[in-house]
Amino acid sequence: MSTPASSTFPLSRTAVEAAGAVFTEPGTTGSTNADLLALATTQPHGSVVVTLDQTAGRGRLDRTWSAPAGETLAASLLVRADLDGQDRGWLPLVAGAAMRDAVVAVLSGPDRGDDGFPAGDDADVRDEAAASRASGSADRVAVKWPNDVLVDGRKVCGILCQVAADGSVVVGAGVNLTIPADRLPTPTATSLAVAGATGSAAELADRVLSRFLRGVQEAVVALVDGGAAADGVRSHVRSACGTIGQRVRLELPDGTVSEADATGIDDEGRITIRDRAGFSRGVAVGDVTHLRYA
Repeated sequence: MSTPASSTFPLSRTAVEAAGAVFTEPGTTGSTNADLLALATTQPHGSVVVTLDQTAGRGRLDRTWSAPAGETLAASLLVRADLDGQDRGWLPLVAGAAMRDAVVAVLSGPDRGDDGFPAGDDADVRDEAAASRASGSADRVAVKWPNDVLVDGRKVCGILCQVAADGSVVVGAGVNLTIPADRLPTPTATSLAVAGATGSAAELADRVLSRFLRGVQEAVVALVDGGAAADGVRSHVRSACGTIGQRVRLELPDGTVSEADATGIDDEGRITIRDRAGFSRGVAVGDVTHLRYA
């Protein structure tokens, strides 16, 4: 890839490349997804474009993604793998689950060995405390189908997958890092800092991005392998999805709006719902609101 431009908010190349990614960091860009889509046919699987200064990002259903410079992460990952049509449909869900896991890890605190305990503390004590923090964070973080990541019911990350000209898939993620509560873009948004994570925007970006990239890469390998490995990925996606079991408002692309109970995710990656008449069906595309937080 071309040598990246210098950035006002540099990220750690080592942290990202440790996840098996080829790293490009423009100082400022309109959209990391657009950048990577334009380069996709010439770049290898695992290529990444990442910035803390994106000016024209978009979310699902062509929504604007507000991204204050230096306070939000925008990252796009190129996936080129031998996936069948069904498994390609799981990529957006896989990305959401991978980001959920990354956010849980960040909110759980620094990795062992850098967790604030005195150097002489017993390793068992450190492990027990880390496990307790991780358990508490996991209870707070969930995926709203198909792939919005929520902390305490508020959105911290959106995912957008787009198909490139050669059939590869660009997986884009936008994460609110250090936006303070009084400047969040909507009342239903949050940031890692508001949720309790500590560190600079670049530090938080390094931690969440390296885990996210590794999670997606490992899940793609499992889907390609098929069998029990792929089943494990789909089971994990279902377990991370906080929409299952919720009463939801569902808005379809044709403008139809209904209330229903979300009952699961089928083998096609569709959310399954049961309406008030008791009729069940799968929905592939739609805008879901958890009525608990509406």
